[in-house]
Amino acid sequence: MFNPGVLAILSGLSAQACKVLIALLRGRWQPQLFFSNGGMPSSHSATVMTLTLEVGRREGYASSLFSLVLVFGLFVIMEATGLRQEMGQQAALLNELMDGVLNRQKVHPRRLRELVGHTWTEVLGGLIFGTGFFFLLHALCRFP
Repeated sequence: MFNPGVLAILSGLSAQACKVLIALLRGRWQPQLFFSNGGMPSSHSATVMTLTLEVGRREGYASSLFSLVLVFGLFVIMEATGLRQEMGQQAALLNELMDGVLNRQKVHPRRLRELVGHTWTEVLGGLIFGTGFFFLLHALCRFP
């Protein structure tokens, strides 16, 4: 039997691997996507969904621990979509400003990463991925 944290980490790593596979299906080999933030599916959402479901299964969906994990999971999802999405928009604006100013000076600093947050579609993809991962693992391993 796996620890809920181990299941959650496996779910998140699997979601990250999916990002690489999705890029490969689109004809691009981008292994660095495994270590990147943002993109489909959201590994944050997949991780917290698997953790929440496993804690609920073990402790009961009316338990205090399940409530705690659920609330913190919602905070993780809100941060991934809200704050980090805003950071990505700010990075895009700064990159645009730097391109305009610095192209005249022939200086090319490192561009800021613009894909740091998740869209709600990516979050939904992560939630579905985490749920599917949870049920698939339980079907394959026959956890008590």
